[in-house]
Amino acid sequence: QVQLVESGGGLVQAGGSLRLSCAASGAGFRIGAMGWYRQTPGKQRELVAIITSGGNTNYVDSVKGRFTISRDNAKNTVYLQMNSLKPEDTAVYYCNQRIITAFSGAYDSWGQGTQVTVSS
Repeated sequence: QVQLVESGGGLVQAGGSLRLSCAASGAGFRIGAMGWYRQTPGKQRELVAIITSGGNTNYVDSVKGRFTISRDNAKNTVYLQMNSLKPEDTAVYYCNQRIITAFSGAYDSWGQGTQVTVSS
């Protein structure tokens, strides 16, 4: 199974920026859509941003104009640039990649999660 490793979370003041990264390791696969989700205690995980294999993007309304998702297919990596952060962006952020294999079909792989905390 392909594993995802996230990095880039941390503590930042409101108005600040963070950049999350999520790299897939392994061989013999290609990647479809990539996305970032977030979750706070007691709430369901929500989709924050998604980018298709063709580069089309979509965002939850609350982050539009502040967050940018991008991908580097050569590095099997997806990024989330987060600007103008707000306290309500505080959450554990998870990346997701749709892994497509030749012999094992397709499946979703998840990162381990990275904490983003925005102080007011």
